[in-house]
Amino acid sequence: MRPAPVLIGLLVLWSLSGLGVLFAGVPFLVWQLTGIGLALLAIGDALLLRRRETPQVSREIPEALPLGIERDVTLRVESMSGQRVDLFDLHPGAWPAQGLPQRLQLAPATASTFSYRLRPTARGDATFAGVQLRMASPLRLWRQSRIAGEPQRVRVYPNFAPLTKFALFSAEQASRLVGAHLKRRRGEGTDFNQMREYRVGDSLRQIDWKATSRSRKLISREYQDEKNQQLVMMVDTGRRMMAQEGELAHFDHVLNATLVVSYLALRQGDAVGLFASGGEARWVAPKRGMVSIDTLLRASYSLQPQPVATDYLAAATELSVRQRKRSLIMLVTNVRDEDIEDLLAAVRLLQKRHLVCVASLRERALDEAMNEEVGDLPGAIRAGALARYLEQRTAAHDKLRSHRVMVLDVASEELPAALVERYLAVKRDGLL
Repeated sequence: MRPAPVLIGLLVLWSLSGLGVLFAGVPFLVWQLTGIGLALLAIGDALLLRRRETPQVSREIPEALPLGIERDVTLRVESMSGQRVDLFDLHPGAWPAQGLPQRLQLAPATASTFSYRLRPTARGDATFAGVQLRMASPLRLWRQSRIAGEPQRVRVYPNFAPLTKFALFSAEQASRLVGAHLKRRRGEGTDFNQMREYRVGDSLRQIDWKATSRSRKLISREYQDEKNQQLVMMVDTGRRMMAQEGELAHFDHVLNATLVVSYLALRQGDAVGLFASGGEARWVAPKRGMVSIDTLLRASYSLQPQPVATDYLAAATELSVRQRKRSLIMLVTNVRDEDIEDLLAAVRLLQKRHLVCVASLRERALDEAMNEEVGDLPGAIRAGALARYLEQRTAAHDKLRSHRVMVLDVASEELPAALVERYLAVKRDGLL
């Protein structure tokens, strides 16, 4: 409990009035009685504040939140007595919030509600410790801080907000929303889909001559991409994924992109799995059905990159044991020339059974630095070092390509579209 400005002001005035006793002939007894009265008033007001009931507070917030997306948090405050309170929700401290603190005038036996905006900036488990209330005494002489409400835990997932938008569109339309550039090849694929009338542009191989003779008009067979194939997202949780771009680390971009391509693959009828290795390890066996996206979310939301070197060969060996059926394996990492021998050995091991695609994340700072003008010696040295680094990076990618490995060299914001585009290309070309 702390004195309010009103009480402090009264005490200052009472102290200054003591000068009147010394210089203006004010009776000392009057000044003393005034001080006693003020003390009794303050004590009584403090006792009333201590006896005042703490308002009941409840919070409405989803149990799962997407990373980086603002959400409304609603607080409901109820008090049996009329009073004014200042309120601050004890959300995870690093999360930006709009609309806090709030000052509420509570009516007796009435519930008041208000909302504020909150944006999660870190994945994993987070805790709301309660709600801090600053209550005033009836005469406004004292203030007291109290904690109301129960602690509440929430889970912050990778950004699944785009998935809710994708649900309104077909798999092809959703792919275009991501930014993937699709090359349509009408009627071609590996699985039979339907019989239909011949259209201009159909190849002669598509014509079903028996059906044509029966119906006395040209009938074509239409095929679709094969379903029930396997996709395994292999994500690096080592030190390469700790690079920060804005508010998100590379690893957060990787998980967001992994969710997008996994969702679209499940929409295509394929089975999707997850293998995390390098730092923290995680394994989710490939499964079909849209319910699998929830399994992937729960398995990946608490993953964090660790400051350790990734052993690509050990990871590939473990994945080869776990995943026996031929699959498209998309390894997302940041390829450096010093890792290329270990990475190449890992990829060649996986290629014995699987089709491998390596997505190498490129720091946005590299692109920005390449566009900077050089006007002094330090800038020239920096530009030379950057050119050397990019040359080594390109050489590492070329070495992978020389062993028939699909390589994607993309910035973090381009990753979802690049992964989706390559996945659909593999499906379209029947490479699995």
